[in-house]
Amino acid sequence: MKTNRAVRVPGGLSVRLDVRAFTVVVLLMVLALGASVLLVGTGDFPMSAADVLTTLVGQGSEGQEFIVTELRLPRVLVGLLVGASLGIGGALFQAISRNPLGSPDILGLGQGATAGALTVIVLFSGTANQVALGALAGGLITGTAIYVLAWKRGVHGYRLVLVGIGVSAVVTAVNGYLLTKSDIVDAARAVVWMTGSLDGRDWDQVWPLLALCAVLVPVVLANSRALRMTEMGDDVSAALGVRVERLRLVLMLSAVLLTASATAAAGPVSFVALTAPQLARRLTRSPGPNLIASMWMGAALLVLADFVSQRAFGAEQLPVGVVTGVLGGVYLLWLLVTERRAGRI
Repeated sequence: MKTNRAVRVPGGLSVRLDVRAFTVVVLLMVLALGASVLLVGTGDFPMSAADVLTTLVGQGSEGQEFIVTELRLPRVLVGLLVGASLGIGGALFQAISRNPLGSPDILGLGQGATAGALTVIVLFSGTANQVALGALAGGLITGTAIYVLAWKRGVHGYRLVLVGIGVSAVVTAVNGYLLTKSDIVDAARAVVWMTGSLDGRDWDQVWPLLALCAVLVPVVLANSRALRMTEMGDDVSAALGVRVERLRLVLMLSAVLLTASATAAAGPVSFVALTAPQLARRLTRSPGPNLIASMWMGAALLVLADFVSQRAFGAEQLPVGVVTGVLGGVYLLWLLVTERRAGRI
């Protein structure tokens, strides 16, 4: 059965469509948005999906409008945006490093963003917005350090992963030092932030993340064809007109900004960036980075994890980072076993 079809668009152009990948993306969109509607209706004041949709189009009561638009919708939107940012950021890092373990979790970007946030919390007792800026700055500094240290006539594969693991270990030690120097109040606040949570998220977190995604996602998608060509090797890609190192720099910067901004908005939510691209590739069975599928897979995973964290443990609501950490840890063990059996590690 053919999975690729040529689709004609206005202007006489034809576009190759991978039917399976397109179907997977549509199903992931439906899953992510459907789970979002259910999540908006979850809480002390439960609402049906029909009531939620009615309220979203401006036909709800005054109380429903307040609950949906002011209390619950911002949290869900932050979850969608954070998951999408981590999913596409993880896909970029894995494609650039050509390694399924080359995700921001393993490379230390989350730890770097955590270091920036901890510095603001512990040394300056900063506000929530200042903590978010500190996390963004920490992620950018860490990403720059990894790129510079991994450079040797270009940035390649396992060198990027190994340097990232080393930087992650150093930054983790710095984070531990900062925690030991903090007082009990700041330490408690820092630990809550380090877990990764969507509690208390409002429109102040939605708009910056939405604006950044609106700028960076089109940039990434515009370079997706060139990124796929790099899988044939740097020499072949360069012969075909791809400026390989410029491409890597642009895409790495985009990935760092996406993951750092996601961490700034919700804390270091673990393993979404690692698992989403791999799950998307297994579902689409399509070569290449699968950027759009990874983006929607990340969004679906985080919203579903938030739904589980609110509903699966009764009155006890866990931070979403705990749920993703448990599920992602199991997936990482499975991935390592699979890679070992295949002889790739």
